[in-house]
Amino acid sequence: MDKGIGLYPLHRCKTIHLVRHAQGIHNVAGEIDHSAYSSEDYFDAHITPLGWQQVDHLRNHVLETQLLNKVELVIVSPLLRTIQTAVGAFGGGEDTNGADATPLMVANAGSSDRPAISSLNSPPFLAVELCRETMGDHPCDRRRSVTEYKAMFPAIDFSIIESDKDVLWKPSPRETPDEVAVRGVEFINWLWTRKEKEIAIVSHSGFLHGLLSSYGKDCVDDIKKELSIHFKNCELRSMVIVDQGNLGTNSTDTTNYSGKVPQGLDHPSD
Repeated sequence: MDKGIGLYPLHRCKTIHLVRHAQGIHNVAGEIDHSAYSSEDYFDAHITPLGWQQVDHLRNHVLETQLLNKVELVIVSPLLRTIQTAVGAFGGGEDTNGADATPLMVANAGSSDRPAISSLNSPPFLAVELCRETMGDHPCDRRRSVTEYKAMFPAIDFSIIESDKDVLWKPSPRETPDEVAVRGVEFINWLWTRKEKEIAIVSHSGFLHGLLSSYGKDCVDDIKKELSIHFKNCELRSMVIVDQGNLGTNSTDTTNYSGKVPQGLDHPSD
């Protein structure tokens, strides 16, 4: 069959919103001198004042499009720049209206010079190591301890991270693009096991590029090209993932209706 429109059962689909973090201090330094990425000065880099402006613009977008009302879960890479981006864009905002809600971010967390961000009326946030940036060599991609993050971001769920300290990042060698792509497929397969149908993922340029490089190989060139473009800082792209291999289904979460209630004769017409 010629390539064209595809049709799939809705309960075999999920909508995902992929986001790259806002501008980090390491991005600025790396633009000037690429060797800065190997400097300890940028360990677990936080986002810049310009990065926070990018976050504010992204938040306006998710509010104007009512995307924030649709997202059931925010998955975030456990690094400072991705967490700051995620809570700023998808959190409950700065106004708590006196509500006794655990903050997603405490005031001034991670050199942010920003007020606290509430968890009020926000989707749940889950930190996941599988969607971290390419690991190895660059200290900006090494995370802090979970204990430190919990103090700064109390309402984020870090429960599926197995080690308090970062045991995944090694000084060398750095992950290869193929290894990142494999991790991306593993992440998508894990994502399919989640019950949520609409999920935001806040991650990194290298990881997102590696993830998308594993998909779309059977598509026309225009779609392949679209998938291969690197993400800009704070860029959001919405996509649909489809279970084409019968990996499993959220059969209870469907708008399908079985019919024949009450039952009666039902012979197909010729």
